[in-house]
Amino acid sequence: MRPKKHGVANFFKALPKNIFSGFVVSLIALPLGLGLAMASEAPPIAGIIAAVVGGLLVSILGGSHVTITGPGNGLVGVLLVAITTLGLEGAYAAIICSGALLIILGFLRMGKLANFFPSSAIQGMLAAIGLIILGKQFHIMMGNKLVMNGSIDYLLAIPNTVKNAFFYQDKGLTYAAIAGVFSLAIMFFYARIRHKYLRLIPAPMWIVLISIGFSYYFELIVKKPHPIDPNYMISGIPTANEIVSQLPIPDFSFMGDLPFWTSVLALTLIASIESLLSIKAVDNLDPQKRRSNVNRDLKALGLATIGSGLIGGLNVVTVIARSSVNVNNGGTNRSANFSHAVFLVIFIVLFSTQLTRIPLPALMAILVYTGYKLASPALIRKIFSVGKEQLIIFFTTLLVTLFVDLISGIVAGVVITFVIHLFINRSFSLFFRNVMKPNVLMFQEGHSDGNYYVSVKHFCTFLNFYKLKEKLDDIPENEDVVVDFSMCEFVDHTVMENLSGYQDLFLKRDGHFEVIGLDLHETDSKHPFALRRLIPGLGLLQNNLTKRQTTLQEIADDYNIHYEAEKTQNAHFLDSFLFFKTKQIEAVYNRLYNTENTFRLFDINYSEGELIAKENVKTTMLHIKLNRQVPEFTLDREGFLERVYAFAGFKDIPIANHRDFSKRFYLLGESTAYIQSFFDDELVHFFESNPYYHVESNGTSLLVFSKERVAGIKEIKALYDFGKRLGKVIQETFD
Repeated sequence: MRPKKHGVANFFKALPKNIFSGFVVSLIALPLGLGLAMASEAPPIAGIIAAVVGGLLVSILGGSHVTITGPGNGLVGVLLVAITTLGLEGAYAAIICSGALLIILGFLRMGKLANFFPSSAIQGMLAAIGLIILGKQFHIMMGNKLVMNGSIDYLLAIPNTVKNAFFYQDKGLTYAAIAGVFSLAIMFFYARIRHKYLRLIPAPMWIVLISIGFSYYFELIVKKPHPIDPNYMISGIPTANEIVSQLPIPDFSFMGDLPFWTSVLALTLIASIESLLSIKAVDNLDPQKRRSNVNRDLKALGLATIGSGLIGGLNVVTVIARSSVNVNNGGTNRSANFSHAVFLVIFIVLFSTQLTRIPLPALMAILVYTGYKLASPALIRKIFSVGKEQLIIFFTTLLVTLFVDLISGIVAGVVITFVIHLFINRSFSLFFRNVMKPNVLMFQEGHSDGNYYVSVKHFCTFLNFYKLKEKLDDIPENEDVVVDFSMCEFVDHTVMENLSGYQDLFLKRDGHFEVIGLDLHETDSKHPFALRRLIPGLGLLQNNLTKRQTTLQEIADDYNIHYEAEKTQNAHFLDSFLFFKTKQIEAVYNRLYNTENTFRLFDINYSEGELIAKENVKTTMLHIKLNRQVPEFTLDREGFLERVYAFAGFKDIPIANHRDFSKRFYLLGESTAYIQSFFDDELVHFFESNPYYHVESNGTSLLVFSKERVAGIKEIKALYDFGKRLGKVIQETFD
């Protein structure tokens, strides 16, 4: 019983942080829910209903910990076809049936479904969905509602819409286009703003607040009608009482028709793939590195989808963007998902009339940006860097999805991947003989505490990776694992990408995951996820130093330390720092370090979030390895945001007899007494008399940095000097 009580105590201890995180997530879910519903030609409230029902039910019945549920981007195109073909009531019936199929998939333990699709084919499908969203909503964003036959037609009409937006439309539509363009600019440039106060409110909510403020400006100050055409303002948002009194009646009369079941299957396929991919990605972000019960989640999502469809809502899926925001704002358990649903109900009850002041183009700009993120040029460059054959898979899936439909697109992606694998291996008989049977042998070396050794023979591809995955999932993440591919003739991109995820998971849980036996395998690119085949022949790539790197080399010579420019992913000395618990380190480079490697200054590229919510950040940091044990703590400059965090359970630790320090600095940590004794007069005076830096201790080393950007040469010298003097002060404290 003790562990259970302890778990309950931890739940309530973390509850304020999760409520705060749920509130922040709701600020994104409100405009996104409205926009996704309208993009699907459903009533605006349908998206909010899906988020509320999903948040309430999945948080109680689901098997994940920090995910957020609601309407998904991937279902917009399928829902649009379903509503157009079956009508709104018929589409609700299809949604309910797709929820029932999700429950069946959960009971059949089909949570491994996403493992059977090639990574590049899934990326192609998501990119096609992004283009479908972008193509249709771009015209509404520019004040031009078009009705066309296919997704390609919408994309081809974009230049003409841009030309007409500001030259041939009346002023009401021109103002609508201006609102759309301005909102799109907010979405694009918000990610570049690192100001902690501005970033407290997500970009979509900034668009909502500015739009409502603009409406009141014309009504109360200018005393003129809103300049945007009334047809381009949100309408039809019912009050809470109206939602209850206007429950839809799903029309199941289409159940004997093929289009009905085509929509049901498409909704189920896309909802399950989007949810499973998001759950997998969010598990990588979970600071506690817990594994979700995906089959239980499928059942909960199916039940929530049925409930949502019965009261006029859309499909409920696990969404990556809102889940990433949840993790980044301190969400640690399901109460964050529940809280975000409760806040949405409060918003609708109190502010439903205010939402009609939002221009439709402003909301569509949010979806246009989402579509762009799903199909960005950076994604194509990344896939090309993995290998040319992956680009063929990607574009095949994308084009078939655009010209035919989503199901045909993903099937085409699987087929072309299979054909490419045949072509690469050149031996059809060898391929067909082994493709479905990698002989996976696993045993524990030595005694019960020995390393786990996994040998993979023949072929390992997306079609049979689940066999290897079953073995790897049985191994505790804090153990040492060696996966040997020396007897495997072919390893594809999907497998290599998944193995990289296992490496990160084991290392962050104090385990070790090593892949060996690929030294003699050939790749067509230097990307770590490139497919491998057993043909020798690898080369090296040389890079020239930039001007900044040349200067760093001069600094190293001047300070009598070492410098290495090349990138490395060997940054596991940072894993135990709280700052990186919810971030993924992409690479460390431009390293300045002493001979003992106890003092390291470096540039680092890390990411926040996953998939379309992923944001890359580059900055300069300093790592100092200490020769004594110190308390774990985080020290920052105190401001308004830190005082707000205090209400969410993040308590500042005061230092006795140093009122100015306690007022200017925000000090966090679990061992309050130990931290207070560590911050003696000399250390406090040091921080008070020096520039502000983020300083974090993991108990054996310090992490120091200033701004979330790459530092200039002068700033690097200042950081280097600050770190040397800080290390000296701490050493004198011990002595």
